Amino acid sequence: MITDTLAALFIIGGSFFMLVASLGVFRMPDLLTRMHATTKSGVLGAGLIMCGVMLFFIDSGVTLKALAVMAFTTLTSPIAAHAIGRAGYFIGVPLWEKTVKDELHGRYDEETHVLHSSDDQKENEDRG
Repeated sequence: MITDTLAALFIIGGSFFMLVASLGVFRMPDLLTRMHATTKSGVLGAGLIMCGVMLFFIDSGVTLKALAVMAFTTLTSPIAAHAIGRAGYFIGVPLWEKTVKDELHGRYDEETHVLHSSDDQKENEDRG
């Protein structure tokens, strides 16, 4: 009885965070903030749902699979968001007009597709 209630609370909490993630896609102004909203809330929501599944079924096979899902989403979601955000920036997806700082501006060479660090820029300034 108590485990069923806890499992339901975890699943409802996870569903809430998944709802927040989906609302972030519609409400946020640009690609980078949308990805931030969906990555953070989506991973937390999936993790809470998997915790609820583990509590409800109380089976070692289900627990191992749920832990694997949690580990996989925790590891891959930020990496995928980084890759998508970087690709979007480099193909010219516009930033939000109220973006305060663009740390990549002037560091990407469109001809060679190389991203220069600030150390590279300092070396070039010292040479030239």
